[in-house]
Formats: sequence, structure tokens, C-alpha cells
Amino acid sequence: MQLRKHKVTEAPETDNLRKVRVIEDESGMADIPFLALTLLLVAIGLITLFSASYARAYNEEGNNPAKYFIRQAILAVLGIVIMLVISRLNYQIFYRLSKPLLVVAIVLLLAVLAVGVEANGAKRWVRLPVLGQFQPSEVAKVAVVMSFAALMTEYRDKMSDWRYGLLPYVAILGIIAVLLYLEPHMSATLIILAVGFVMMIVGGTKPKHLALLALAGILLVAIYLMTKGYTGDRLSAWIDPESDPSDKGYQTLQSQYAIGSGGFLGLGFGKSRQKYLYLPEEHNDYIFAIFCEEMGFVGAVCIIILFALLIIRGYWIAMHARDRFGLLIAAGFTTLLALQVALNMAVVSNLLPSTGISLPFFSYGGTALMIQLAEMGMILSVSRWNKNKIT
Repeated sequence: MQLRKHKVTEAPETDNLRKVRVIEDESGMADIPFLALTLLLVAIGLITLFSASYARAYNEEGNNPAKYFIRQAILAVLGIVIMLVISRLNYQIFYRLSKPLLVVAIVLLLAVLAVGVEANGAKRWVRLPVLGQFQPSEVAKVAVVMSFAALMTEYRDKMSDWRYGLLPYVAILGIIAVLLYLEPHMSATLIILAVGFVMMIVGGTKPKHLALLALAGILLVAIYLMTKGYTGDRLSAWIDPESDPSDKGYQTLQSQYAIGSGGFLGLGFGKSRQKYLYLPEEHNDYIFAIFCEEMGFVGAVCIIILFALLIIRGYWIAMHARDRFGLLIAAGFTTLLALQVALNMAVVSNLLPSTGISLPFFSYGGTALMIQLAEMGMILSVSRWNKNKIT
């Protein structure tokens, strides 16, 4: 990356935080490999969504087989524009926005409990006038990464003190976890707790404090499993799906049938059988099973490699970040992406119980896709100044 024009300004000054010089470049390019991999995965995701969703879309009112695809494509284009705009911004802006965004995320989670849309026994969505149903938990994920990065930058010399290296993050995670528990939304809870824990490791929280937090997290998960009855059904379906093949184990078995019937090279694009209303959520959480059925083992490995390259490149950008805040937001959003990809594929292949985790860039959900692309834009913003590391 060559930066030809720049000017130097000052980042906002906070207590006990030294000033950080910021280069505002007008012509430097973002990381091209990261951008290319993101766009390629979005394109493959849209094609896969069209194949996976047209049978269900045709069967619904209106008989429009491209209904899901058209909406997702429009929001994907909008998301790419948002990503490119964010990538041109000075990422220090996100430092100032971190605390207001955290407040917005908490308010939205409270709104879900008050006026949320309920489906399948859980209230996780709010309905927006233009965008339709929207999960505030997606905003909460972004807010946790940004607020943690800002606090860890501000308290960089105090992270060994539990008042600065543990307490603020436990408070944030605790509030969000309680609100998600009330929905309930186990998958988002686990992802947010995991991302927060990883960022605390990177940020410099003392090992003994991390150990205490890990024990508390395990205890909370155990309480969650014991108090939310529907999770017991999912665990039984995971351990022995054939014990109830027509109900609790149905989705797991159909997903395995799809993956198994794909074989080595797959049935061919558009030739999936399970998408004809056999596999529930075939265009959403279980879209990877349809991809495996049509593209086979070879296609699945190719997608895994593309995601792995994107994640590795994201961490590379983080490691070469110009300052601590850039490192933390790039590492945080890359970890968030890695967790969602790994957990979705593990659920689809029945390595883990079903938890309702979507596959980034593939699963249907335009607002979630736009937020994911906005996250990629923040990583690209960090990448613009990687070769001018000054703190």
C-alpha cells in the first residue's frame, strides 16, 4: 500500500491516554486481498442463496422464486457501498462513536423485550419500516467490539488493575447477556461472551482475572441450559437425532442427508433435493448444507479456504495496525467473523447443537449482511494506515 498524500492531525485526548498521531490519507488504498476475498464471498453467497431459496419463495404467496434473492442482492449492494464508505473514514471516528453505540444497542435490546417480534418461542427481532425484521443482537456485537477497543485503549496502562482490566468489561457483558437471556438468544450470548473474552486476552487483562471470568461464563452457560427448556430438546437432538426423526431430530437429520448426498463433487448447482421444503431454514442458518449438497466436498473445502484466508488476512491487518485501537477493532471484528463461520459450520454438520447461528455473507438476512459488511469496512479502514505505524 503506497500513501501519496497525507496530513497529520491529533486523535482525541483522554485521561491517562497519550495523544496518537493520525494520518488522514486522501489517496491510499485499503487492503486489496481482504477486499477481494470479501466481495468474492458475498458474490458466492448470493448465488448460493438464489439456489437454496427459490423453492421456498415459489411456494409462498406471490409465487416469486427470486423474492429472497432480489431483496438480499439489493441490500448486499447497499452494504458494499456502506463498506467502501466506512473504509475511507478515519477509524479514530469509531473511538468517539463506541459509547453512544453501546447505549443504542442496549436500548434496542430492551425494545425487543417490549415490542419485539416472536418466532419459534423466542423474541429476538424488531420490525423496521423499510428493512423489515431486524435483530438488535447484531448491533450489540458491533457495540461490544468497539466499546472494548475504546476502553482498552484508554486504560492501556491500567489493564493489570481489576478496576480497569476486568470490571468495565464484565459489566458490559453482564448487561447484554442478561438482555439476550430474556429473549432468549443463546447463540448471540455465546458469541458476544467469546468475542469479549478474546479481546480481553489481546487487551492485556491479567490471566487470573481471565480465569475467574471463564469460570463465571461456564457457570452462566450451565444456568442457561438448566433454565431454558428448549435447549434440552436441542441437546437431545444433537446427541441422538434418530431418536425423534420426525420432530426434535428432523432438522439435524435432513442437514446430514444434504451433506452426505453431495458426495465428493456434489449434485450440481441448483440440483439440491433437500431445499424442496425438506430441510428447514435451508436459505438461512442451514444454507451451508445446501451448498455442500450441490457443490460437494470439494466446493465445501473451497469455501472454508476462502473464509480462512479472509480471517488470516484480518488478523494480519490487526497485527500491523498503526496503534492499539486499530489493532483491537481489527482483531475483534475478525474474531467475530471467525466465530460465526466456525460455529455455523459446526452446527450444520452436527458437531455442535443447533443454536441459530447464520453463515456470514451467505445466510438470508439483509440487515445482518449490511452490518457484517460495515464491520469489514472498519477493518479496511485500519488497513489504510498499516504501513505508517506511529504511536
